[in-house]
Amino acid sequence: MRLRNTLAGLLAATSLAACAAGPDYVAPTAPPSAQAPFAGTAPGTNTASAAAPAAVTTQAPVADWWTLYDDPVLSGLVRDALAANTDVRVAVARIEKARAALRGSRSDRLPQTGIDAQGGYRRASESQLLPGMDREARTVDGELSVSYELDLFGRVKRGIEASRADLAAAQEDADTVRVTVVADTVRAYVDATSAAEQIAVARRTVDLLARSERITEARFERGLNQKLDVIRVTQLKEQQAASIPTLEAQRAAALFRLATLTGRTPQDLPEAARTRTTTPDVEQAIPVGDGRTLLARRPDVKAAERRLAADTARIGVATADLYPTISLGASIGTTAVGAGDVLGAGPLRWMLGPLISWAFPNQEAIRAKIGGARADARADLATFDGTVLRALEETETALSAYRAALQRRERLASARDAAQRAARVSLARESRGQIDALDVLDAQRTLAEAETLYAQGVRDVAFAQVDLFRALGGNWNRQAG
Repeated sequence: MRLRNTLAGLLAATSLAACAAGPDYVAPTAPPSAQAPFAGTAPGTNTASAAAPAAVTTQAPVADWWTLYDDPVLSGLVRDALAANTDVRVAVARIEKARAALRGSRSDRLPQTGIDAQGGYRRASESQLLPGMDREARTVDGELSVSYELDLFGRVKRGIEASRADLAAAQEDADTVRVTVVADTVRAYVDATSAAEQIAVARRTVDLLARSERITEARFERGLNQKLDVIRVTQLKEQQAASIPTLEAQRAAALFRLATLTGRTPQDLPEAARTRTTTPDVEQAIPVGDGRTLLARRPDVKAAERRLAADTARIGVATADLYPTISLGASIGTTAVGAGDVLGAGPLRWMLGPLISWAFPNQEAIRAKIGGARADARADLATFDGTVLRALEETETALSAYRAALQRRERLASARDAAQRAARVSLARESRGQIDALDVLDAQRTLAEAETLYAQGVRDVAFAQVDLFRALGGNWNRQAG
């Protein structure tokens, strides 16, 4: 009866388990201004010119943002990068590690069992035995034990909370890696295609100057030009030709980087990626949302919040050590001399009762551990606040850079068109003898520079788009990842 009353009292005490030690987690909130529309989406700030379409829109961003380029080759490379990139594989492995830790924390809710068994053959000294006892004997000892911790002060509960938050943080870290890998893949693709486009521009310019060189030589032979005019045209042609090897090396480096990002050797890169010569561009307005959607999408912000939740729960784990740990235990075992009487009533033993463990009164080490856990939580809160601010800074900076790149590309397009007209007019006037070769050379040099700058402007717009998408973060399919 006494044992029954003791067990009933201990089982009733498990109702206190919901009162877990330590603070209950409250998610931090960003200031209202952080959730407002971006400064870069205010009226009058999101257009390249009065006649140009809007550069961005406040609609919610799309998850698979690279599909906005409408480029099947690029979409295939991104898909390969998400599946085979080594950094992504490392991040996924860390998710599995965090998931295993969560399983371990959850197992603390279950009864813990153990089996011990041993057998032996011994010979005792005569001085240790009574007369007539055998000096040699076989002994068998075995025991089955079961224990269950009554989580009265929430140590197990808080531990599970911490492990669950660690798993979520690992998943968000993996998403951060995916955002970076996708952005780097698109940027490498843009770098390769832009270099190819600049090579094409340089070759067209060299062909144009070679034609001008032949015309100038013919006019020199007829006495209409000086030898210096021929030399100047040749010099300009060779200067333009000298830029081609550098651009080819840049393109090769971008392709090698693209192969690494997609988990390939350089030789295994698809031929379609090698032969693409047009820089991809998002022609529609890019949906960017607002501060609220940004903070809900950015995986680094969500990872920082989950780490704060994990370390807040660890305060509870540490605090629970201030209180007794009570477990219900039971064991049954046997110790027998000889194998024939192992299960007999004589050698059989059993035990049932509670086990109390309490570090008291010296609890300074525990309180120091609690202080360390609280400091970790304060550091996590500061990290979260800083991550929010950096997310907003990166997005506003990317928006500003994108607008500037669009405006620059538009101006460079106008300058290129004007240089093309000037070059045509100068050639026509030279053929009629109205201007000298130096003016024609200057017009051609200006055209070559305008063509090169415009190709660079197209590349800068593509880079700015990638930077903007990277700043906006992304939502990912967990199962696909």
